[in-house]
Amino acid sequence: MTTKTQMAIGADADWWRGAVIYQIYPRSYQDSNGDGVGDLAGITSRLDHIAGLGADAIWISPFFTSPMKDFGYDVSDYCDVDPMFGSLADFDALVARAHELGLKVMIDLVLSHTSDQHPWFKESRKNHNNDKSDWYVWADPKGDGTPPNNWLSIFGGSAWQWDSRREQYYLHNFLTSQPDLNFHHEPVQEALLDVARFWLARGVNGFRLDTINFYIADKYLRDNPPLPKELRNDSIAPSVNPYNHQLHLFDKNQPENLEFLKKFRAVLNPYGAAAVGEVGDAQRGLEIMAEYTSGGDKVQMCYPFEMLQPARLTAGSLDQTFARMNAVAPDAWPCWSYSNHDVVRHVTRWNLSDAAARMYTVLLLTLRGSVCLYQGEELALPEADIAFEDLQDPYGIEFWPEFKGRDGCRTPMVWQADNLNGGFSAGKPWLPVTSAHLGRAVGAQDADPDSMLNHYRRALAFRRAHPVLRDGGLTGMQSAGDLVTFQRVGKETIFCAFNLGEIPVEAALPAGNWQALGEELGAVKAIQGKVNLGPWGFAVLQKI
Repeated sequence: MTTKTQMAIGADADWWRGAVIYQIYPRSYQDSNGDGVGDLAGITSRLDHIAGLGADAIWISPFFTSPMKDFGYDVSDYCDVDPMFGSLADFDALVARAHELGLKVMIDLVLSHTSDQHPWFKESRKNHNNDKSDWYVWADPKGDGTPPNNWLSIFGGSAWQWDSRREQYYLHNFLTSQPDLNFHHEPVQEALLDVARFWLARGVNGFRLDTINFYIADKYLRDNPPLPKELRNDSIAPSVNPYNHQLHLFDKNQPENLEFLKKFRAVLNPYGAAAVGEVGDAQRGLEIMAEYTSGGDKVQMCYPFEMLQPARLTAGSLDQTFARMNAVAPDAWPCWSYSNHDVVRHVTRWNLSDAAARMYTVLLLTLRGSVCLYQGEELALPEADIAFEDLQDPYGIEFWPEFKGRDGCRTPMVWQADNLNGGFSAGKPWLPVTSAHLGRAVGAQDADPDSMLNHYRRALAFRRAHPVLRDGGLTGMQSAGDLVTFQRVGKETIFCAFNLGEIPVEAALPAGNWQALGEELGAVKAIQGKVNLGPWGFAVLQKI
């Protein structure tokens, strides 16, 4: 099925380095048939918006056949499209149109677990001696009938579920309906590599690998040690979740994963395809990123959770992140993001004004690494306030009201301000469109040169116009109070200064002659060898 066009668009094997990747949550992007749920044909109809924004690629969250207990992250058929989203023909049309527009296509592969409705699991749970009996993580109970160890699920409670058919427990790091695959069993790995081959042959340019560090658990099923209270944080799970009480040494992050990632990379290479892994770990995210992206024989990129934290990114925390990354992972290629389908939208999470949001946008696009933008981020959409009776997310339902779940960042994209459904659907949307979003719809911002949407367009164009911002080095990061400065170095040298606060600050320029850039973004000019940055101000200068 691989065409010359598909091969040509993947010919640049380093296309991912510095790419801006636009994440699409398919249930909520565009509904084409009026059933209230977004679909692949709807995405295809809106690809011009993404190309016009200046993105390099799209990442589509799961659209595979699924019972939708976790909205597609519970897969029952890896090689087909759920009828809710359309058909394989719709997917092929989407890929063709994206490639026409110069957009690479990445899809979300959920390899650590399947749905309990997957034929593999249905077979595996029948007995101890069928062809799939070892395809999932099964374990006998302790002598008293309790689970084999103390591992916990991210969605609350034990990570083990009793199955009366086999009279054993199976592992589930997420919902009980999401049993974990047994990567210690070679046929499982081969079957998953075949899944990747299937989609690469259909023209995809890469994958976002969900929970990449969860693939392999300790084969001896050793207990996790407790995590001291002072070291706990809620970057992976909400604070009310006991998952935060453990140091997750044995239920994930196992060294055997590196060998599987090498096999996966070998599948990618002939297609010029790339992968970005989601590293879900509160303590060792940067170190794991270093392991998984090192050597040029594993995945190309990973994104840790340093910029997805509940606490606002400060000059000091940014400086510390890069210092730590330089110490443990100097050659690793990060993929930074502020928002995604699992966290509160960053303009709400960090309580940002429009001025602050504009500054953070430019900051993100000047850092070393690739970038993921989440749909609606370019509109500065705030988190939607969803009533309990409208909740769909099982995570939010479980921990309400202390944790309201992920529905607030998953509401439909807003295209028109004069439509109660925001132009998303002719039917009742699966999640309500909040009135606070309508005024920020694409149609309302498109023609306004000062809108956030046009700020994003200019910021992405600026990054594209200066290749050093895409793939150059980053040196000399320093912070003092709310001020952070650094240089991007390569065929040109660019000095960046950002005020991540409301109190004016002053930054001295390094030695040399500098000319101001980014006036169209709101960047300030230098005066007598220094830049004076007002609240949320920034400067970008090129060495001449």
